[in-house]
Amino acid sequence: MAGFYRYTAVLDACVLYPAPLRDLLLSLAAAGVFRGRWTHRIQDEWIRNLLANRPDLQPDALRRTAAMMNDVIEDGLIEKFEYLIDSLTLPDPDDRHVLAAAIVGRADAIVTFNRRDFPQTHVGVFGIDILHPDDFLVAQYERDPLRVLASVKANRARLRNPPKRAAELILTYETQGLPQIAKILSNAVDLI
Repeated sequence: MAGFYRYTAVLDACVLYPAPLRDLLLSLAAAGVFRGRWTHRIQDEWIRNLLANRPDLQPDALRRTAAMMNDVIEDGLIEKFEYLIDSLTLPDPDDRHVLAAAIVGRADAIVTFNRRDFPQTHVGVFGIDILHPDDFLVAQYERDPLRVLASVKANRARLRNPPKRAAELILTYETQGLPQIAKILSNAVDLI
């Protein structure tokens, strides 16, 4: 529809790595709370790191998860961004692909635990915010609390192995470094 705008965020590999956070972010994106985006390279990075730390996981299962991300989240995959990488400067050159994707993908933000890797002096010129996932989730809640709560509830209902009570899911978020959104969800525990 003409004139429609949805906040767009590139999800860095470090926020896609932990399954509970990945599931939460993708649930919110699928519900239309925000427009979630990534690249094949970002997907390869979280899968590679997860397999290095969890050799018990099946590579094919993680690749299926990545493929489902691309199928379920409309326009989530950013392509044809590579031409920008060499022209960008960041403290860690290996992070330039994320910034290039955010520029090409017209992102409002990059959601990452590694905010220091994207200093404002380097990314500010592009008008892209660098947000910790906890700050990002709080902002999404403030924009659309009912849809966020409904998404968390639906996400929790999909958990089967093992199923989790609302308080257990909230504790999972808190232990993953998301204390602000955990506190907000605790105040609405009966709704999730």
